[in-house]
Amino acid sequence: MASEIPSGNAVVAQSGGPSAVINQSLVGVIEGLRGQKGVGRILGARHGVRGMVKDEFVDLTDLPQDRLDLVASTPSSALGSTRDKPDPAYCERILTGLKKHSIRSFFYIGGNDSSDTCRIVSEMASASGYEMRAYHVPKTIDCDLMMSDHTPGFASAARYVAMAFLGDNLDNRALPGIKINVVMGRHAGFLTGASALLRQREDDGPHVVCMPEVPFVFAEFAAKVEQVYARLGRCLIAISEGVQDAQGTPIMQLLAPTQERDAHGNLRLSGTGALGDTAAQMLAAKLTPAGGKPPRTRADTLGYAQRYWPDPSPVDSREAREVGRVAARTAFGGPTRGSIAIVRTGGAGSPNPGRPYGAEFKRVELTDVAAKTRHMPAEFLNGMDVTPAFVEWLRPLVGETPRVGWV
Repeated sequence: MASEIPSGNAVVAQSGGPSAVINQSLVGVIEGLRGQKGVGRILGARHGVRGMVKDEFVDLTDLPQDRLDLVASTPSSALGSTRDKPDPAYCERILTGLKKHSIRSFFYIGGNDSSDTCRIVSEMASASGYEMRAYHVPKTIDCDLMMSDHTPGFASAARYVAMAFLGDNLDNRALPGIKINVVMGRHAGFLTGASALLRQREDDGPHVVCMPEVPFVFAEFAAKVEQVYARLGRCLIAISEGVQDAQGTPIMQLLAPTQERDAHGNLRLSGTGALGDTAAQMLAAKLTPAGGKPPRTRADTLGYAQRYWPDPSPVDSREAREVGRVAARTAFGGPTRGSIAIVRTGGAGSPNPGRPYGAEFKRVELTDVAAKTRHMPAEFLNGMDVTPAFVEWLRPLVGETPRVGWV
């Protein structure tokens, strides 16, 4: 049990892509640790596990509350982040760094790879006889962690995507044509689906929504776009950066086989306009009538602004802070390792759909989250679109959004 672990210091670190609310979780962990019996200093590791092996720590123990509150409301990772994917040898070095600083409580904020790192380090500590708490604090704008209804960071990114498409739909209405926006999401389409949240009229875009869960077939895609364009004289498209063919091969890999890969071996999808530009060129060629003029076709990649835009969802901010607090408190009041999941208790998608939106936080096993990926469920998917069930599930998470009018 937690009480059997010797007193020592605690460390918290951040990993993977930053988000608009990841610092809420950082501050939540610090708040949850303060006053806990058996905690000495609270240390922050610079750039995730990299700081643990390079001995780069910052003391967070005595930061005043007003500064913590300011950090919490600031987007991006205050401690710096990393894309390192530790193998067992790397994890041994992490554990050596933790032992050097008498760290008995390890909190890692990140996605499924971060939870796997937390698991490996925890198991190595146990095998070596070093007693230590280890908790994964969830974070990912992709909303692809198992066991959770949604993840900290997602709602704020979804808010950005929804409002970007609200504005782009108006722009596309004013200057009609075919417009493609590429949205983040390697394996899951939750964020791309958010593009449909603020449609108000029958002819509002996005008119075509392509997600990784639905195999991407260019001929079918082009036919759908052509149908919309013939009816409306315009077509707004949301396409996930992670769309793939029926065999699971990313379309980006087929279009740009020499594209660089990250430390995890994943094809680099963000930070490039290749998918949107190529899709726009292919559509223009496909939809140009014989001897005629090609349709006005443009593409944008929404890019990194999706994850850091400084207008977070209030629900997201509140829940991100609380998962950090719950992780720290649970580590000292129950099992010494785990991850924290957000479980919906009221509203659409919950066991109590007639009640207002509500959520609770519960501990789950690291092995239930580590290196696993959650996808959009079938009830949220409708071919090249999302269902009303998805919109109702998403709506309470993003907060108030602008209203628009027409003449």
